Amino acid sequence: MSGDVCIVGVGIHPFGRTDGLSGLEQGVFAVREALADAGIDWPQIQFAYGSSDAAGNPDTMVERLGLTGVQFINVRNGCAAGGSALFSAQMAIKSGEFDIGLAVGFDKHPRGAFNALPSEYNLPEWYGDAGYMITTQFFAAKIMRYMHEHGISQTSLARVANKAFRNAVHAPHAWRREPVDMETILEAPLVSDPYTKYMFCSPAEGGVALILASEKKARELGKPLVRLKAATMRTRPPKSFEVFAPSIDIGGGKATATQIASADAFRMAGIGPEDISLAQLQDTECGAEIMHMAENGFCKDGEQEAWLAQGRTEIGGALPVNTDGGCLACGEPIGASGLRQVYENVVQLRGDGGGRQVPGNPKTAYSHVYGAPGVSAVTILER
Repeated sequence: MSGDVCIVGVGIHPFGRTDGLSGLEQGVFAVREALADAGIDWPQIQFAYGSSDAAGNPDTMVERLGLTGVQFINVRNGCAAGGSALFSAQMAIKSGEFDIGLAVGFDKHPRGAFNALPSEYNLPEWYGDAGYMITTQFFAAKIMRYMHEHGISQTSLARVANKAFRNAVHAPHAWRREPVDMETILEAPLVSDPYTKYMFCSPAEGGVALILASEKKARELGKPLVRLKAATMRTRPPKSFEVFAPSIDIGGGKATATQIASADAFRMAGIGPEDISLAQLQDTECGAEIMHMAENGFCKDGEQEAWLAQGRTEIGGALPVNTDGGCLACGEPIGASGLRQVYENVVQLRGDGGGRQVPGNPKTAYSHVYGAPGVSAVTILER
């Protein structure tokens, strides 16, 4: 295949809670939006990859969209499911077998924390009985260690949440769209020390669809070219400390799945972190955004304290991060979450961000997801 894979259509069903619609129906809504955005009809889609964790098999949406006989493959890969669907879709086009296809993700989670089961992660039952499958506890322990090692304050955690809710005011697809002041965030009830209730995202509902095409096909459609310059998906290296890890090695290595995925993506795109105009980073909790700023190569461990105090990750800052409020404000429907990040990046690169639009005509955009038990997916878009 000559040229880049391009994103020619995007669609989203608002995140949050939609009592009247199933998760699959929210996915169908997003697909129809993306088809309209691309200016094509469902029969023109040559293949699809779909991700959902808790809302049924994505391929069954053909009953709603049309029985065209299209190849439709379901993807399940924890929080990186959406990113993995996108990775698979772009590989299908890169192979030269297809010109245009779909990556779609949706989910509809019950209220409350995710109910992960030890057996799904090859862990013994006692691991769950002891409470270690509760992700809020793991992530709190992980950030406590990071804060101690790198001089990060609880105030910095609150700055991340405060920014998320402010950005989401201007994102029609976000769930929590009311600003929350610093004092309220810091004084709210603790869930797992040092995190208060405003510092975690919630499981949620929503759907996102992206239509990908070869550069030749994108030009035929007459669409502005948003190029997918890199898409990587990596699993954890030895000695990394990951969610659902039964232990941590003393003197363990510093590499993580995110660091590998990020380095490979930059190498593939032929650019570096300094060339990125905006980034969507996995922020299932405030500390995740902070740690991932460093793991993705945008700063060194510990520099986040100054970055956040100086407003460097704000919409008008040097590197705007999570411009639509991220998982903190949108919630996390697992199958859709990674695709939401890419949707937001396309919106920004087209200049359609409205009140959350990154100034200065951004040319490059980065997205990163992280999931259990240590998987990560990264994309880099360019226009």
